[in-house]
Amino acid sequence: MAEENGGAPQMKMSVLAQFVRDMSFENMVAQKGLASADVQPDIQVQVSLDARKRTQEFQYDIVTKFKVTSKNKVNGDTLFLMEVDYGGIFHVEGVPEDQLHPFLLIECPRLLFPFVRRIISDVTRDGGFPPLNIDTVDFVALYRQELARRAQAQAAVN
Repeated sequence: MAEENGGAPQMKMSVLAQFVRDMSFENMVAQKGLASADVQPDIQVQVSLDARKRTQEFQYDIVTKFKVTSKNKVNGDTLFLMEVDYGGIFHVEGVPEDQLHPFLLIECPRLLFPFVRRIISDVTRDGGFPPLNIDTVDFVALYRQELARRAQAQAAVN
């Protein structure tokens, strides 16, 4: 590994592969024949992340999981439900051990996000709805929420 600036290792990251691990789209309007002249969509997006070390040195699997639910505000009927697990295989080296976990769960998903956003947009459009361009995800806030949730769960155990 190359050394620079007083012996600090140089950080290297590359995306080795990207893939859809799992995806489903359910159009309830078409399936159940829901009809309402008054449709006011309420879109909810849930995001979760998963990271794990691969057997190859410096390689990690990162999976972003999106669950998108559209309900009619008027009557609560579900219009559509989409779930997609989008992953990437990353080569990461030179990141200090104490910074690796946040790096994997913030920077790597940030690189994957534009691709999963496009998939969600295309699938909702192809499913008979206007294309859904979800808002940018704040992966730093998501990471902090997860740390707080884990700390709270740990405190409840003790």
